Amino acid sequence: MSSPSPFPFFQGNSLSDLFAQDIQVDRDALILNYPATASWAAYPNTQQYFLQDGSSEATKTSFDKICQKEPWKNLAVLGDTLPGIVIVPPPSLLVQYWRDQFDFQDQQLKMMDCSTYLDDLNESDRYDRIITLFPFDRLRPEKHAIHPDTHYYLLSKVTLAELGVPCPNYQTYHLAQTSLDQISLPAQFPYLIKTSHGLSGEGTYIIRNDSDLNYCLHELKKYLKINLLQTIVVSEFIQHEVHNYCVQFYVNQQGNISLIGVTQQLVSSTGDYLGGLINYHNDLSQFFEIIEAVGNYAHKQGYFGVIGVDILEDRDGQLYAIDANFRINGSTPLCLQRHELLKLDKAIAKYASSYRMEGTLDSILTELKRELERKDFLILSALEKVKYGKIYTEIYGIVTGATREEMQQIEQHLHDKGLTLAG
Repeated sequence: MSSPSPFPFFQGNSLSDLFAQDIQVDRDALILNYPATASWAAYPNTQQYFLQDGSSEATKTSFDKICQKEPWKNLAVLGDTLPGIVIVPPPSLLVQYWRDQFDFQDQQLKMMDCSTYLDDLNESDRYDRIITLFPFDRLRPEKHAIHPDTHYYLLSKVTLAELGVPCPNYQTYHLAQTSLDQISLPAQFPYLIKTSHGLSGEGTYIIRNDSDLNYCLHELKKYLKINLLQTIVVSEFIQHEVHNYCVQFYVNQQGNISLIGVTQQLVSSTGDYLGGLINYHNDLSQFFEIIEAVGNYAHKQGYFGVIGVDILEDRDGQLYAIDANFRINGSTPLCLQRHELLKLDKAIAKYASSYRMEGTLDSILTELKRELERKDFLILSALEKVKYGKIYTEIYGIVTGATREEMQQIEQHLHDKGLTLAG
């Protein structure tokens, strides 16, 4: 007989449910977008809490990703009580679909002007604490739910070795004290070079040969030139990887841990995040020691909220934590579907952020009506675009099934109806 889990599974299906134990509904809110450093940002994070979101204006993470597609994905599972601050409104058709699909009737959507929202929050007495995915330079420290210095420290790649979990060997270099040409690089390929606060895979370089190294150094010099980089790590590359997990859980203000889920991460050959695959029947017992260590460390630092630990498993069964994200993660909405989908005998689900389909959102909702009603497919985010005079819609979505084979058959059926994966 197996021993009971030391950590309970979270029982809700929304971010409101997750944060309910720690928030004052009338006094706290969640900013759904990340900060940015691009020229279009009204409040660029270029003074204190640096993030690496592109080394040049041409390669910066785009406005539509940071301010539309990504925040809307989390807005889909916001729930009814936690106010969510949005600076670009989602289409009304999408909001109505979410309300019907996820059974949220009273989303606390708080629209704010994208050119003034941080100043407005600083001056407002409406909200005492703002939950953020990343610290904002221009949001007053006392307004952050987690002190921004603490949050920035926890989000750094440098902090991984402090968490008390198995992780790759790495060296930290502060570039104000050590120039790039003074860094002692490994004698053999492959290895990794990571910037301290890369966004969505940006700033992580797999060094397999001299060409990769030259490209990486070129990028790092560009970051240094625009004063957005202070620290890097040079890390061991874990060989013979057989699984790439993202283990997610919630730590409340009392330090209690509840499980959210574990996904198999889908990544490209260059390490770019593509989505996640989940089996809702899987327990997380093999990760309990890592969960406990990271959760306890976070609590001691004063953190509460979602944590996602990226973990590699090699062919010998050894686990290595390669990243710890002290924030809502990309696949958190996928994990939150656990209880609702298991009621429908849908144990397998796949999340991807690169679906697209020709036509408007309205036409897609009509074309996929049966699949959406059966919850074969869930739309988390949808943005209409035009190319060469033709309208298409970019979609963040979840495909579901009772088994992996059924899920793949459903995805193929959706593909036959025009839903494709870009790239």
